[in-house]
Amino acid sequence: MSDGYMGQDKWDTLRTLHAEGLGRNAIAREMGIAPAAVSRTAAHLGLTFDRSKIQAATTARLADLAERRSLLAEDLITDAEKLRAQIWQPHLYWDWGGKDHDYGDKLADEPTPGDKRALMGAAGMAIDRSLKLAPAEVSAGGEEEARSMLGNLFTGLAALANQDHEQPGEEAE
Repeated sequence: MSDGYMGQDKWDTLRTLHAEGLGRNAIAREMGIAPAAVSRTAAHLGLTFDRSKIQAATTARLADLAERRSLLAEDLITDAEKLRAQIWQPHLYWDWGGKDHDYGDKLADEPTPGDKRALMGAAGMAIDRSLKLAPAEVSAGGEEEARSMLGNLFTGLAALANQDHEQPGEEAE
């Protein structure tokens, strides 16, 4: 396969294959030429390739990946809920060891404070990861409220700044 340039003797073949609707990679395989050489020669000849099928496939693939991320985020939220519930449930502590390799266990009313902290940390991590996969959506009203609040804050700060620059007995313009 040639990876450089396509000779002029192959231009007619390129035009014919392009007119048949073959894509760049199919033409490259058919002619035994690198796809980059086909692209360069096609551009030189003013030929373009229909990329709508590739764009549609890419859009579909991105939608599929977004769906998978969303499902994984839901699973992580479920995991976080289960971990949090364990904080207030009975917890089985066990030990296996000693010189006789004895097994012992004890059912506690709830986990120790250290274990509760570990469960909360794991739940928090699951929630954090779920938000990275599928960020929380802000409603349009919430966004507008934030803008309004920031605008009011700016107006108030500007008024305070003007008051600081006024001399006693002067009025603000």
